[in-house]
Order: sequence, then structure tokens, then C-alpha cells
Amino acid sequence: MIVDLYRRTENGNKYSYLAVPTGKALPEEVTGTDWLVHSRQLDLEQKEGIPSLAVDDVLKQIVEKRYAITHLSDQTSF
Repeated sequence: MIVDLYRRTENGNKYSYLAVPTGKALPEEVTGTDWLVHSRQLDLEQKEGIPSLAVDDVLKQIVEKRYAITHLSDQTSF
């Protein structure tokens, strides 16, 4: 699966990541926040994964809600 990856700065010098299938718009639930493009057309099968998002978790979340987002406990530090 090919995704566009977005990143947002969180409190405590941490980042959250959001993965959306390439070509799809950001979901309404996240359009009111400060997501910035981190990378485009990231092939999940070619990469070791997304920072703080396991590939299996990304796929599961995309099936359930059309996007994947970092869990609060998995945010990464700057």
C-alpha cells in the first residue's frame, strides 16, 4: 500500500504521524489540526515502517477508518 505521511508536533517535544492512502484527502476529523507533509507516496512494503506506526497497525487502521494515526503511547520524541 502506498501512503502519504503527515506529521504534527505534540506537547513534550513529541511527534504524531498520520498515514493516508496516496490520492485520498485528509479525513475531516483531522483537517482542523496542524498536519504537515512528512513524505509522499511511501510504499509500506518497501520501508521498515513508519515512525511509531507498525505496518500491520497502519493497514488495520486504514481498513477501519480510512487513515492511520499514532497512538498516544507511541509518539516519538524530536
